[in-house]
Amino acid sequence: MAKTEVILIHNVVGLGGESDQVKVSAGFARNYLVPQGLAISLTQSNKRRLESLRQRRTDREATELSLMSELGRSLSKVTLTIPVKTGDDGKMFGSVTTGTVTDALRTQLEVSLDKRKIHLEKPIHTLGEHEIELRLHPEVRSSLKLNVISANPKPKEELGAAAEAPKSEKRSSRNAGARKGDAPEA
Repeated sequence: MAKTEVILIHNVVGLGGESDQVKVSAGFARNYLVPQGLAISLTQSNKRRLESLRQRRTDREATELSLMSELGRSLSKVTLTIPVKTGDDGKMFGSVTTGTVTDALRTQLEVSLDKRKIHLEKPIHTLGEHEIELRLHPEVRSSLKLNVISANPKPKEELGAAAEAPKSEKRSSRNAGARKGDAPEA
């Protein structure tokens, strides 16, 4: 197979990042990378362009690093509350996953974050406070406090016997005057 060298203009997963000089098969470069605008062939004139691509990449990476470190500092000070459905015994239906956390960040804090940057060992299945790790950048790791609460109203047992008494009185007063064969009042 014939190989050719190209300069990547954009990041290509599994191949390299912007301004990387890589060796690929000629057909892959000719049929995919060059027509899609992901790479340019390695020539003398393009070698001169390589330095400007490298400078653009370092500027972008420095900006991304500073933004992510600032975001990490601000998120470590915040507690995110996620309401979940629970049964009468207080057990959760389902679990809290990285997608759930991403949606809560977007709605509550207006922070758009890729769910792959949120690291959970396993989905959360219990109510209470949890601390999760955020991997915002290869050099930036942060933590986020997560409070998982029940979205359901409190069970009847916690409301007390006072709430049950009026219901039983209403039933008995409604049916008190009714006898077999009487027509209901309209």
